[in-house]
Amino acid sequence: MARARTGVRALGAVLAAVLGATLVGCSSTGGKRAEDARKAAQNARGKAAVTTPRWTFAMVTHSGDGDTFWDIVQNGAEEAAAKDNIDFLYAHSDEGQQQAQLVDSYISKKVDALIVTLAKPDAMKGAVAKARKAGIPVITVNSGSEQSKAFGALTHIGQDESVAGEAVGEELDVRGKKKALCVLHEQGNVGHEQRCAGAAKTFGGRMQNLYVDGTNMPDVQASVEAKLQADRSIDAVVTLGAPFADAAVQARKSAGSEAEIDTFDLNSKVAAGLEDGSLGFAVDQQPYLQGYEAVDLLWLYKYNADVLGGGRPVLTGPQIITRKDAAELAEYTDRGTR
Repeated sequence: MARARTGVRALGAVLAAVLGATLVGCSSTGGKRAEDARKAAQNARGKAAVTTPRWTFAMVTHSGDGDTFWDIVQNGAEEAAAKDNIDFLYAHSDEGQQQAQLVDSYISKKVDALIVTLAKPDAMKGAVAKARKAGIPVITVNSGSEQSKAFGALTHIGQDESVAGEAVGEELDVRGKKKALCVLHEQGNVGHEQRCAGAAKTFGGRMQNLYVDGTNMPDVQASVEAKLQADRSIDAVVTLGAPFADAAVQARKSAGSEAEIDTFDLNSKVAAGLEDGSLGFAVDQQPYLQGYEAVDLLWLYKYNADVLGGGRPVLTGPQIITRKDAAELAEYTDRGTR
């Protein structure tokens, strides 16, 4: 028993040292990466003996290039990995088949656990099944709460996209909006469809979907601008990701529209936009928490066979963020954790 307490005290010293090192100097463009986290962990281990196993966890998401939302997810995962004595690997593709191939490559490397997103569940079903057959525990994050349990994942961490969409529709009603544009930036993403459908369900006005190429920001801006010019009755634009909110703001200016711009997700630009009034509200699903908790829960499962959720998703949102909340959150968005 004395040995166990000594191990706990030593581990506590590691955690305190790592957290102190890793929370300094993060930026809104993604902050430090895995290498910095590993160095912090190594420095901490030099001061106190680590008594927990060294495992390798991999995360594969459906992120496209340049999406700052996933930088925040990574920040959370990397900091939890440093705390938990984990080697953390990350890869992404917004193409479902390529995402599945990346999962296959990590299975071949015999990683100890996997974190995946299920934005395109049909493409990912076989890869998740292969991981489970290989004895690799899987947690899903962000997308795929409906398929997660059926695919054999331990749990799902994220927000219910339909519920999040419904919250948007209700907020638009509170603000007295009558006609809204829902901007979908990734074709085939079931979560995006659920957000817009949820908003349309509770919104008392009319909701119209607009599909754009999220990998081409000038195209996003031009498409929104054209829609606002063609229909002056649109009084709200809802984007499904923080990077697209700024493009919608620019489109509004160019179109001479007075439509309110609202968005899913939060970053430093969105926080600033909320504070200066160029954005109305944001829906935060706490991506840092999704990455952090996924790594932490896999560690707990490997170390102690713990599982959270009771067979249901572990929800990290939605939370409606408005101008009154922006100043308080600025510190966290600037360091890349909100």
